[in-house]
Amino acid sequence: MVGTTGTKSQALDRFLQAHPGRTFDRGGIGLHYIDEGSGPPVVMVHGNPSWSILFRGLIDSLRDAYRVVALDHIGCGLSDKPGDDRYEYTLERRVDDLEALLDALGLDRGVTLVGHDWGGMIAMGAAARRPERIARLVLSNTAAFHKPAAKRMPRTIAVCRDWPFSAYLVRRLNAFAIGTAWIGCTAHRMPADVRRAYIAPYDSWENRIAVLRFVQDIPLVETDRSYRFVSWLESRLDVFRNTPMLLAWGLRDFVFDRIFLEEWTRRFPLAQVARFERAGHYLFEDETDAVSARVRQFLTETQTALESGS
Repeated sequence: MVGTTGTKSQALDRFLQAHPGRTFDRGGIGLHYIDEGSGPPVVMVHGNPSWSILFRGLIDSLRDAYRVVALDHIGCGLSDKPGDDRYEYTLERRVDDLEALLDALGLDRGVTLVGHDWGGMIAMGAAARRPERIARLVLSNTAAFHKPAAKRMPRTIAVCRDWPFSAYLVRRLNAFAIGTAWIGCTAHRMPADVRRAYIAPYDSWENRIAVLRFVQDIPLVETDRSYRFVSWLESRLDVFRNTPMLLAWGLRDFVFDRIFLEEWTRRFPLAQVARFERAGHYLFEDETDAVSARVRQFLTETQTALESGS
């Protein structure tokens, strides 16, 4: 586990003390995860450039009644950060990792997946492979389909993905992680100490590899290597049409905005929707208490129906 020693942050210290976590061996590469509480399993999947610290409020609000699992993708958070020679930083590999962790933890039924940002795509990929495993879905500012035609790629993302000097921006200057921490909250500014906690794992060129590879792996055209997988996932989404689903959305997100939410509700008209008008991309920071309460309400309401088999 590397990449948290260079940044002083009380928020980070509190998080590490409260949630020391465990390590899952993925062929000699350590994948860090939190596994706390007991009861129906709730598995939280983060995106880029965040890590499991994003869900600390939700973890604390659920672990008294649920088994809460939150992983750090390889290259992120407290997980190992191998080079390209040891790990293939692709969407499909992320789905493989999540599936392997669920299998290792014996979570083969009754799982609620919580996915944010690219974590929603990863979570839905694992769900589509094994739909019998999934009981409920909580999705926040994410996608599981190709970019809607009405949505323009934000320039900040395009620059980090396609610009010839993107490696300098993302890996030398840490611009993507720092920038997202600055603009990801819109209901209130993320406190400086919390921003330091968010970027702490990404404290060197080597430790920022996943941040860049995530952006580079965004599939926009058929020749992009993850495009085919997203097409397959998109074709499988109808399997979950009747699965209890909560769409919790920060409406001031600069990437996964109202256009994405509208696409979700078009595909899943039965989904519950919780709109947070003032919140941005980091909804779980902007509206920690409100979104945690809404997720818990959703779990409580749907648990009775699940137990009765209706």
